[in-house]
Amino acid sequence: MKTPKRLQPLVDDGMVDEVLYQLMSGKEAQVFVVRCGDSVRCAKVYKEAKNRSFKQAVQYQEGRKVRNSRRARAMGKKTRYGQKEQEDAWLNAEVDALYRLAEAGVRVPKPFGFVDGVLLMEMIADEDGKAAPRLDDVTLTPEQAREYHSKVIADVVRMLSAGLIHGDLSEFNVLVDPSGPVIIDLPQAVNAAGNNSAERMLERDVDNMRRYFGRFAPELLNTDYGKEIWALYESGELYPDSRLTGCFEHDTESADVDELMAVIEAAKEEERERQERLRDAEEGDD
Repeated sequence: MKTPKRLQPLVDDGMVDEVLYQLMSGKEAQVFVVRCGDSVRCAKVYKEAKNRSFKQAVQYQEGRKVRNSRRARAMGKKTRYGQKEQEDAWLNAEVDALYRLAEAGVRVPKPFGFVDGVLLMEMIADEDGKAAPRLDDVTLTPEQAREYHSKVIADVVRMLSAGLIHGDLSEFNVLVDPSGPVIIDLPQAVNAAGNNSAERMLERDVDNMRRYFGRFAPELLNTDYGKEIWALYESGELYPDSRLTGCFEHDTESADVDELMAVIEAAKEEERERQERLRDAEEGDD
């Protein structure tokens, strides 16, 4: 096919030898299948901000670190330069996440480079070498559903152990190759430690997977991995190989208001006594 304009720089630089066909076009990007030497890969061409329909970027970007202080200030002031820098940070987020998660042992497409808003990465393929189907396009047996659910939850744990949350995980963002599920689409990956919505997003990701796999293995609908994973994370006890039960004991005890008020009053009294001691000490110095 004719080389799209956005892919021409990669062809000129020798990173891509031939554009074979367009694989998909979504709300954030177009994906093309390309030939790189003897390998077949994917080139993800991100749409410009004005052409994207993904409207929740600010919520997902909360907590992302910007190393350059000038860039951070500009992004905060919403200047034209700042908006460009924010857009660049958004585009680089998926690349950074892919490298980070691949190193952490999460099944994600291997990245090969990022040039002018185009991400070159591994093509996840089926047994015939064609693009692997999305999870939503696959019919599972109960055994497969349980196995794949277990693998996805294990990857969610590895992701969080590496400090990240997918933020938009669903059956549409998981591919299935001969070895099982592969998580894709990570431009909205959330910094778990710095995002106020992190807990809610993690539980939503896990619940999406529970509901989907529960169609084929109904017993999964009774699990509560999201809250269990977050509780371990908050307590500093979550590790890449943490063994989970799928159960979480919710706190059903109501707060003892009288006891809480007594603690507050005691703290106030302690502060009043501290202030009095300070005043007495100051008067003694005089």
